This record gives sequence, structure tokens and C-alpha cells, in this order.
Amino acid sequence: MAKKVTIRQVANEAGVSVTTVSQILNNKGGRFSEKTRNKVLAVKEKLHYVPDFNARNLILHSSKMLGVLIPDLGNPFFSSFVKGVQDYSRDATYMPIVFSANHDANLETYYLGKLLEHSVDGLIIASATITAEAIDKLVKPLQVPYLLFDQNQIANLADRIEVDDYHGGYLAGQHLTQLGHQKLAMLLPKDSTVNVCERLRGFKTAIKDAGLPENNLVEINANFSMEAGYQATKSILDSGVSAVFCADDLLAIGLYRGLEERGLKVPDDLSIIGYDDIDLDQYVNPKLTTIDQPVAEIGRESAHLLVNRLEKPDIDRQLIKFPVKLIKRESTGLKK
Repeated sequence: MAKKVTIRQVANEAGVSVTTVSQILNNKGGRFSEKTRNKVLAVKEKLHYVPDFNARNLILHSSKMLGVLIPDLGNPFFSSFVKGVQDYSRDATYMPIVFSANHDANLETYYLGKLLEHSVDGLIIASATITAEAIDKLVKPLQVPYLLFDQNQIANLADRIEVDDYHGGYLAGQHLTQLGHQKLAMLLPKDSTVNVCERLRGFKTAIKDAGLPENNLVEINANFSMEAGYQATKSILDSGVSAVFCADDLLAIGLYRGLEERGLKVPDDLSIIGYDDIDLDQYVNPKLTTIDQPVAEIGRESAHLLVNRLEKPDIDRQLIKFPVKLIKRESTGLKK
């Protein structure tokens, strides 16, 4: 392996000081002439110089890295979220480091510690299960700025992105009851996090506003995955409901397969509405009716708020609320 070129070698070749090279390569060389800047950049290219990451951190007191903690990178929703984070981070010259914890609270705490060990400048915590205790123990003592998404239960701790999940649940219930469905199910994880509980609360309110009794709603538990939606098919059919609100789109898509294997059709035999509006919704048959969250925009705005906090540490706590909307497609129909 070739020996790494040092910043001192670049300085010697260009006939300038190490400080001059450092400032020009870190976009702080405005006080130098254009000739000097161009000469340093030319030598950098000629010698194939790559700045030493650790040395750069010591000089700038910044890693220019953002830690991103999500529950499941395999979920298309969080893939789109990360894409939004990356888009803004690239423009702001930060690099995101992403850890996916597979909905494992212990793994989340472990990865959170690893991100802090790497001296990230700030954190985006897009996990609904991370606890206030973990944040107090790991993050606060180091005074690392952080932003929360899907964390309505830690409402006053930090900058936060909030989605109107209550309204999303209400829209789902309103849509299904307006189609004439009277007995409904909601498919959601057991011991759901606050954001999912808000979806359930909104769904219940819509059913009540439609004049239906509370016991017309059946709650069926399944974790966020297509496999879990598929496995829940029998329980849903046994419940006798005519429509199902799935707490995310993956559950709905898994349920599609379970119904197809039994020779049943959506929405003729069962109306289904999901939540998130992932890209896959438009490629299943029939196309999935869902509640849309602007996930890529949420990712971009998460990175924006965090970088804004890093550059203006004394600003007031930031909170942005994102609306949701009903996307009507082909998986919901009139009660027959």
C-alpha cells in the first residue's frame, strides 16, 4: 500500500505554509490570492492528497458528520427518510452516518453510543422506541445537539419533527365509514409507540363520529413487516370485519398475499388502507389506498434543523409539524 501523502508535503510542493493549505482546503482561504488558491488545489490533485480525517477534526473542532439512528433501513419508509437526510447533508457539506437497529431497543442504545464515540456533530434520532433515559445517559452529558422524529413522548427535550398522526388515523376511519363499512379492524404492533397510538386514537374518533359503537373496532396485533401482515390474515378474516386500517403499508402489502392465497379479492372481499405512502403502493394490485407522510421532505427538514442548530446553538427549540393526507387508490371500496 502506498504511503499516504501528508499536508506538509502539499505545502512544501506548493511553496506555502501548512496553515495556508489547511485553510484553502477547508474553504477558508478567502484572504489568499486566486493564484495561491489555484496552486494549492493543483498540487493537491497532482499528489492525490486526501485530508487526514482525525487531524481535520482537531483543527476545525468538527467532524462534519451527522449520526442518524433509524429502526429499520429495510423499510422503504426509512430508506426514503435517509435519502432526504442525505440530500440536505450533501448540500450542507455534512456526511450522515446511518445505523439501523431493527426495532431492538438494546441495539439502538448500543449504536447511539457508537455514533457518539465517532464524535458526530449532531444526531437525528428517528426511532420511536429510544428512551428519555438513554438520551439523558448518553447524549446530554456530551452536549451533542440532537433532533427527534417519531418521538412525541419526549416532547420538550429537543428540536423535533412531528407528524399529525392523529389526523392520519382520523382520515383513515372517515374514509372507510363513508364507504359504508361498519365493522372495522386496525392492524398495529402490540405496545405501540406514541405515534402509532395517535393513529389509533384518530381512527377511534372517526368511528365514533360516524355513530358506530366502540366495539365495532377490532384491534389486531402485528409488528411492522410484510410477513406480520401476511400472518395476521386469518385473525382478520375470523374477526368478520369488512375493512382494515393497517398502521403501515408493509402490513397492508403482506395482508394482500394472505388474501390472495385464500382466493379473496381486495377490495371486493376486504377493503384495506395503509399508512406512509411508500413507492411500492403504486405497484401492487390493486394500488393501495393510504395516508401519505412526506417522508423525503421530513428527512431533508430533519437534517436542515440539525445543521441550523449546529450553526446557531442558542436559537429557541425548533419544532416543525408536517400534515398528512389521504391518497385514494383502488384498495378501498363501498361495503357490499
